[in-house]
Amino acid sequence: MAKDQTVLFHSTVFGPIHSRRLGTSLGINLLPDDGKVCTFDCVYCEAGYNAQGTGTTGLPDTSRVARDLEAKLREMKEKGETLDVITFSGNGEPTLHPHFGEVVDIVNSLRDRYFPEARTSVLTNSTRIFDPGVAEALDKVDNNILKLDSAIDPTMRLIDNPVQPSFTVESLVEGLRRFAGKGIIQTMFLRGEHSGRRIDNTTPEEVDALIRAYKEICPRGVMIYSLDRSTPEERLEKVERPELEEIATRIRAAGIEVML
Repeated sequence: MAKDQTVLFHSTVFGPIHSRRLGTSLGINLLPDDGKVCTFDCVYCEAGYNAQGTGTTGLPDTSRVARDLEAKLREMKEKGETLDVITFSGNGEPTLHPHFGEVVDIVNSLRDRYFPEARTSVLTNSTRIFDPGVAEALDKVDNNILKLDSAIDPTMRLIDNPVQPSFTVESLVEGLRRFAGKGIIQTMFLRGEHSGRRIDNTTPEEVDALIRAYKEICPRGVMIYSLDRSTPEERLEKVERPELEEIATRIRAAGIEVML
């Protein structure tokens, strides 16, 4: 059962907000501020389903991003506020912006000018890593956080609903190897039901498949989490912290760093 849940971010720069994993974070939304654009249609996406449409405002141009970000960073600096990270997130997949690489350069430059101790991060669903320009831009951020919710195709499709039918776990894992030692893999663990089908990527089979994939990818680390906010699919269940700790122990036993 789906809820009428729509986009969260109605500006190009939002926050700062506190992230348990990243600290004090200022967000960058490179998607419309009144619609959603994404190559996935995840059942847990806090910005809602793609069916809400792409809106009318379009993607912000690079000059608007630069202007809005600099104004916010200057304001924070003048107030004596702190900043841990600038995060590309927003209403969909940030790497879909046609000038993503240029924007990364702008953000890094402004970060260096106002808060040089802060890090830059990108939350990406990994579908665009096969584009050389996108991959090169992701190499320039401090935290390149790449999604892998399941290493089993039917489960991945049920959770993430890729827009491109040819998208597979096998090709994704192969593509993620490019970021060995640098990329951070992010996995959402959850249970529930969607379209009359059971979802559960916490089973021994699922976790074993993920560990095999992690070992092949060789990431800098793995970030695991579960539901924390409202989701468009109502029949989803949060995996509580003790169980996440158990999963983390299994992953660490394979020699992989885990962030919770």
